[in-house]
Amino acid sequence: MNSPVRRAHADCISILFVGTIAKPAPDPFVKRRLEEETTKKRLKLDEDDQNIPTEDKVKLTTIPLWSMPYPNQLELKQKEMRSILSTICNQMLKESKGELLDWLNHQKTKYQGLPCELLPILSTDTITEYRNKCEFTVGKGEKENAVVIGFRLTSYAAGSTAVGPIDNLCHIPNKMKVVVKVLEEFMKNTELKPFHPVDHSGYWRQVTVRTTLRDDLMVIVGIHPQNLSSEKLDELKSQLKAFFETGNGAQAQVTSLYLQIMKLKSVNEKNENNFYHISGTKYIEEMLLGMKFRISPQAFFQVNTLGAQVLYKAAIDLAKPTTDTAFLDICCGTGTIGLAFSKYCGEVFGLEMIEDAIKDAKENVVANKISNCEFFVGKAEDVLSPVIRRTTKPNIIAVVDPPRAGLHQRALLTMRKAKKLSRLIYISCDPRAAAKNLVDLSRPASKQYIGEPMVPIKAVAVDMFPHTKHCELVLCLERLSVAMKSRSDSTER
Repeated sequence: MNSPVRRAHADCISILFVGTIAKPAPDPFVKRRLEEETTKKRLKLDEDDQNIPTEDKVKLTTIPLWSMPYPNQLELKQKEMRSILSTICNQMLKESKGELLDWLNHQKTKYQGLPCELLPILSTDTITEYRNKCEFTVGKGEKENAVVIGFRLTSYAAGSTAVGPIDNLCHIPNKMKVVVKVLEEFMKNTELKPFHPVDHSGYWRQVTVRTTLRDDLMVIVGIHPQNLSSEKLDELKSQLKAFFETGNGAQAQVTSLYLQIMKLKSVNEKNENNFYHISGTKYIEEMLLGMKFRISPQAFFQVNTLGAQVLYKAAIDLAKPTTDTAFLDICCGTGTIGLAFSKYCGEVFGLEMIEDAIKDAKENVVANKISNCEFFVGKAEDVLSPVIRRTTKPNIIAVVDPPRAGLHQRALLTMRKAKKLSRLIYISCDPRAAAKNLVDLSRPASKQYIGEPMVPIKAVAVDMFPHTKHCELVLCLERLSVAMKSRSDSTER
């Protein structure tokens, strides 16, 4: 068996045989003293940890700003966005030269260390019970051996697998809490134990709950099947169906119920996430900016619906689309951004790698009687070029709302090469992680970075996640020549 451990062991042996000088073994006494000091520190941390109530531990890991007045939270996040933009500006300057360097230096002076204007932070009036999707872990409580559906008290790497309850978390809707409580009772009354991440034993792994402002409620129960037969799984599906339709779970008023098979991911193998519809509708529906959106189990949808309305309005204001604009919605999910832009643009093209999300997007086009939108399945880096060739309008504006890690490099290079692409709206839930993308978009043209650089001209933060440290940042970027012309025109006026 050629396991990763054996391969690593073999690599070590081969290194020794090619003549690498081995480091001297550590002194046993020094090593023991270091281990004792580490143990003492760990015990001290554990002792301090035990003095914190469980409900506060859950708050610290999920909503660490819960005790801070909301205006102070907004002020804190605005300062954080300024700091991140300042760092990005300095990184851009290091890679710049010529006109680009002059432009960035001018911007940095004008906007006090920033590459562009940062508008006041935006938010909504609803700052509690705003989450429309949560993925809860199933495990054991910190002190009792009971089944708990909630959030990990610390990271797995920190040495704990305990799960804390969600009862006192202000950002979670009450309807989600009801689902969690009835499901805990259901799981306690079965022979199946929660999945244990240390030895990979047990069954119950995760519960995903999605809600809408229309009072739809989707529940996805995730299980590792271990050695359960197909007959046993079918029996479990029947039990869940009966529980939520006529049993104690009926009080939760679930409108869509799924079982998700969550097997472990092995080396060189994709994780198998199979969804089996059990009861109710196969999807839920949400209203956003006066339009109706269908949401399937795997489809991406912003986790704060009211916050998403603020976010999309901000993106439209920054993009300034016209009927001569072809709009590209990259990483489009269920098509929410593209459809929001459709009334302002000549044509809209959406790209998304999750097939079910594209099915939802196409249904959303029909449901909202929109005629100028098309959606395509595939990774942005693979389908962006042919989609750009389909555009018929003289001007292209793109919006990217990529995963936390940012946009794939190939997709980024394709956008740089597209001459008709004049403006880009970059939406980031982790602006620090997005820094590389933003710096690469603004680099001087070269053999690798073909096409005129795109520079930030305006930014705005949107607080989609009250009581947490997270915040969305929306940046509007333009081609350097367009940005310089706009600055020249405004100076003349």
